[in-house]
Amino acid sequence: MIGAGAIGGTVAALLDEAGHEVSLCVRTPFRELVAEFDDRTIHAKAEVLIEPSQAKAVDWVILASKAYDSESAAGWLARLAHEGTTVVVLQNGVDHAERIAPLAPASTILPALAYIAAERVGPGHVRHRNNLLLVVAAGTNVADLFAGTPVEILVDPDFRTAAWRKLLMNIAANPITALTGRPMEVFGEPGVVELADGLLAEALTVANAEGADVTVKDVRRIQRTYAELAPDVGTSMLWDRLADRRTEIDLLNGAVVRAADRHGIPVPLNRTMLTLLGAIDRKPA
Repeated sequence: MIGAGAIGGTVAALLDEAGHEVSLCVRTPFRELVAEFDDRTIHAKAEVLIEPSQAKAVDWVILASKAYDSESAAGWLARLAHEGTTVVVLQNGVDHAERIAPLAPASTILPALAYIAAERVGPGHVRHRNNLLLVVAAGTNVADLFAGTPVEILVDPDFRTAAWRKLLMNIAANPITALTGRPMEVFGEPGVVELADGLLAEALTVANAEGADVTVKDVRRIQRTYAELAPDVGTSMLWDRLADRRTEIDLLNGAVVRAADRHGIPVPLNRTMLTLLGAIDRKPA
């Protein structure tokens, strides 16, 4: 497991509980991985590695670092990935294979989307909130890897559409909560729902231009989800902002903007989100 943040830590703990030998490839060392669930707390036996030189070739690599940190995983992948390795890219965005294939050219790249709400409490300490679903591209039988865990695996042969559908879920709530510093209760503010609707409408047009089979029904489902979430629910981008970490704005709204530019589609709202949060990410130390 490369990256032991909210998603990586949660998945690694469940794989460890199921009996797999799990190694955690991290930058910040910690003594053990602790994952809190509603019904139990897992104290994983996973070994913690902090240098690529400590790693050896394996059959499965799960890349769960932030998407903007992919290049920093190159050293790990050089040691871990070989011709028989499957690299599960468990990241946000719509270009998983394109970003990671050059870093592990001999391996099988399996794009995946995590529908898991979790929070990183501290180094090696995560708290699961809800959902345990991974949507993966057709390819290797990743379901065997997760046998014995509560993680649901959904193989989607149209992964492009699945990735854009996930992106749509994120491109409004994430930047709005991050910019305001408030969880989903901010959607009770006048004009916030209208802003979210505008961001979704722009992204839907771009997704269709990119060949994704998403529709107004998908947008309406997302709007209902936003309305039904508890007021204190946060987003990954909000937690990053509150912890003064870099956000994934470039992989979310930035992906919409880049695709829009390829097709000559105006996306002023998504471009504004990218500009504002991008400026925050680049603020002087």
